[in-house]
Amino acid sequence: MEAKELAISAAKILDAKGADKIMILNVNHLTSITDYFVIANGRNVQAVHTLADDLEEKLAEQGILPRRKEGIEASRWIVLDYAHVIVHIFHPDEREYYNIERLWMDGSNQVEFAEAE
Repeated sequence: MEAKELAISAAKILDAKGADKIMILNVNHLTSITDYFVIANGRNVQAVHTLADDLEEKLAEQGILPRRKEGIEASRWIVLDYAHVIVHIFHPDEREYYNIERLWMDGSNQVEFAEAE
């Protein structure tokens, strides 16, 4: 699966599970570590954990496994690293505090979530 397809697929899975404020950023021109960030919110700690579990399970069914994952225990900011796509699932407080989309966003390279529809 191509990186953009994977990012859109991850966004769709998160959306179907009830994630909020989903954003896909193309960051390949800014860093060599990945091509896309998928950023989403869960409503609370349990929702963040459930979103990450569901995403990991649904992608594993397609044979796509994360290289690394961080933040599972605290479930306030979970990162799932799928190489060309890194998924960030935030508790709303952490999303507001860290505001990583501000750090990485280049308006001309944001993938509209509407493309995932």
